[in-house]
Amino acid sequence: MSLPKALDGTLELPVLGSPLFIVSGPELVIAQCKAGIVGSFPALNARPVEMLDQWLTRIEDELADYKAKNPGKKVAPYAVNQICHASNDRLMKDMETCVKHKVPIIITSLRPPSEIVEAAHSYGGVVFHDVINVKHARKAAEQGVDGLILVCAGAGGHAGTLSPFALVREVKQWFKGTVLVSGAISDGYGIASALALGADLAYMGTRFIATEEANAEAGYKKALTEFAAHDTVYTNLFTGIHGNYLGPSIAAAGLDPDNLPVADKTKMNFGSGGNMKVKAWKDIWGCGQGIGQIVDAPSVAALVDRLKREYAEATSDFARRARA
Repeated sequence: MSLPKALDGTLELPVLGSPLFIVSGPELVIAQCKAGIVGSFPALNARPVEMLDQWLTRIEDELADYKAKNPGKKVAPYAVNQICHASNDRLMKDMETCVKHKVPIIITSLRPPSEIVEAAHSYGGVVFHDVINVKHARKAAEQGVDGLILVCAGAGGHAGTLSPFALVREVKQWFKGTVLVSGAISDGYGIASALALGADLAYMGTRFIATEEANAEAGYKKALTEFAAHDTVYTNLFTGIHGNYLGPSIAAAGLDPDNLPVADKTKMNFGSGGNMKVKAWKDIWGCGQGIGQIVDAPSVAALVDRLKREYAEATSDFARRARA
């Protein structure tokens, strides 16, 4: 296992709660970190740009206070996601704020810019970069990232098409940093499976949308408990990048989820909700193929306790069967 020092002794479960556009805010991040998993949010969620400094201050103050009052508890560090694309004109300003706060983990998406890696390393931070194939993984590794987030088939939002069985095992042949895997992980068995493949951390997003602390409307949370994998649609229409979305939300927006046109990649807009009147993440709900395991929207603390029990059951069952 290859984990950065920032995570030593801080995790109740080997999980990073992935950044969710609109949905992830201080309440969700703080609850995740208190529960012993890494909480994260996209810097673009803090609007206007000055709000990012306030969010980071709140997260740091509340976690420090919780640690002081609960010295025996494992409290995970937090992460901030930076969208490295021309459509994000806040990138360097947001990164300056992250450097000021010495954000423990920076998650980069799309392009792995060396200047972001250099800035994070200047204060001892680490950078995890998300990729959907080996070509992108090698480019990110060349830029000096500390970890690779392998966004595999079935992941919510922007996702690739490769099986984790292919992508994880191929990347592990040459990459020695932290490996995270994403793709339809919704319970403790999925977390255990990610580690059995060789990943260091499971990267979970959709499951945390259906929690009390998530900044998602009630209808979104309810929908995640009512539908399953066959209700997801993989399309690049809304942002120019292929992603998984909840089919019924597409239909509710007046579109036919079974007959969507293909978007122009040159007009890609990742961070603002896309280029259409109906907005990805706001009107069109992102979700992974693991929604069939979601049956409720509990508090983060209750969910992580459940995930811990399932993870223990899965690892115990695997060990038993491996001995047979």
